[in-house]
Amino acid sequence: MYLNRNLIILTAGLLWLGGCSASQTGLLGLAPVGDRKEYVEARDLYSAGNYTKAVQHLSDYIYKTKNVKRREARAYRLLGQSYEQLGQLSKALEVYLEALEFHPDDVPLLLAAADLYQRTDLTDRSIELYEQALDKDPDNLEALAGQGMNYSKMGFYSKARSFYDEFFELNPTAAPIYRARYAETFLRQRNYKDAYIHITLALSEDSSNADFWLLSAKAARGLNRPQEALANLQAALLLAPQRKDLLANKALWLYEAGRYDQSIQCAQQILKQEPNNQLALLTWAMDEYYLNHKSSSRSLMQQAAKEAPDTFVGKIAGRLLQQLHF
Repeated sequence: MYLNRNLIILTAGLLWLGGCSASQTGLLGLAPVGDRKEYVEARDLYSAGNYTKAVQHLSDYIYKTKNVKRREARAYRLLGQSYEQLGQLSKALEVYLEALEFHPDDVPLLLAAADLYQRTDLTDRSIELYEQALDKDPDNLEALAGQGMNYSKMGFYSKARSFYDEFFELNPTAAPIYRARYAETFLRQRNYKDAYIHITLALSEDSSNADFWLLSAKAARGLNRPQEALANLQAALLLAPQRKDLLANKALWLYEAGRYDQSIQCAQQILKQEPNNQLALLTWAMDEYYLNHKSSSRSLMQQAAKEAPDTFVGKIAGRLLQQLHF
């Protein structure tokens, strides 16, 4: 009787282990005994950066056996990730969506597809899938942050902050990139004070990100601190000296500050990289105008207007040519 009882316990334990779902084993967990070698080979190829071979092995593993039991969520996720690493985003999305037909409640699959929709600007679909993930896991940090970014992209900044608020409540030590994204929602609504507070928190943890300094510069400028704005913009340029957007902001802000010679230098840096940059040409033209170099100003402004007359900058250049006295 004692022996039989132990046998029953042992048998039950083995059945429980064999009945673990794919979601319980995790993305890089152990495969079922019979399939372990094939899956582990594919996983190792992925880990080694051999994504093409990983795709081949995983495709064989999932499809060629015609065995639905092998269509595990983790194998699909790894196949989708392999396609992503190869830059084949449409193929990756096909894999995730097929996988969701078999595993509609798998949160990691929902997150993978939602993230890919977000990165390909299919924001409405991304919102839908992140919402499904949150229905199943309301405290999922990736889904909360993803929704925050989605609603920010759509211009619903207060709605975006509601998701970020939940995110920070659950994860107060989150990476500074999330604090910066939170700060940007305030900046977009011209709430420069709160934008400045939160981007300063991000910079206190990571001062090596040029985008953080740019956001700080814009917030300082909105608070009417032009010297601080320029100093923060210069900090961004020290980290990314060739970025045209940073140089363009600096050229424009120096022009507005009446520092025309320095503004010209920035505009010329942009034009070395992009000789027909309209904004740089127009900024340089205005610098020359206020330095009383009227002939040079007119020539640069004509070039800016001619380059692409129907753009916003082109139309401004054309209007100034008619209104200014050269």
